[in-house]
Amino acid sequence: MGDAGEGLIDAEDRYQQRVAEREQERQRTGVASADPDRERKLRSLGLAKAELVNQQSSTTSEIRREQIRQALAEIERQITAT
Repeated sequence: MGDAGEGLIDAEDRYQQRVAEREQERQRTGVASADPDRERKLRSLGLAKAELVNQQSSTTSEIRREQIRQALAEIERQITAT
């Protein structure tokens, strides 16, 4: 599972980098969001997701890894619902 887990973590890192780059580009171009509360919530969820991915990569406890997987699934659900 080590290799598969590392691949998922690498994919998550690349995803987070792309999201951050898009957000920086949006800020540079001065495009304002129609709903600032929604943008704040999405940004907060993205940060929480990034923190969980970092924790997932450093934990050795399978129980904690499962908790993190569940938390990541919930964050994804909230992002989709927003």
